[in-house]
Amino acid sequence: MVRTPLTPEERERGERLGKLLREARGGRSMVEVAASAGLSAETLRKIETGRAPTPAFFTVAALARVLGLSMDEIAGSCALAPAFTLG
Repeated sequence: MVRTPLTPEERERGERLGKLLREARGGRSMVEVAASAGLSAETLRKIETGRAPTPAFFTVAALARVLGLSMDEIAGSCALAPAFTLG
């Protein structure tokens, strides 16, 4: 299966997600948060560094639960910027 390359905007969204998760993790270790979410520390590391910019919905939901984030917060912080504005 060939995966379509990500656009620069999609990569940027992944970087924003990673930053949000790192900030929400605070002083907790990556291993602790990943284990609590049912993920490997390597998966969390890839998401936080933007190397996995499009994680699965249930992965994001598990991290949101562990980190005390709402899906609305995540969506608001990571949404793609609009291509144009009406005016």
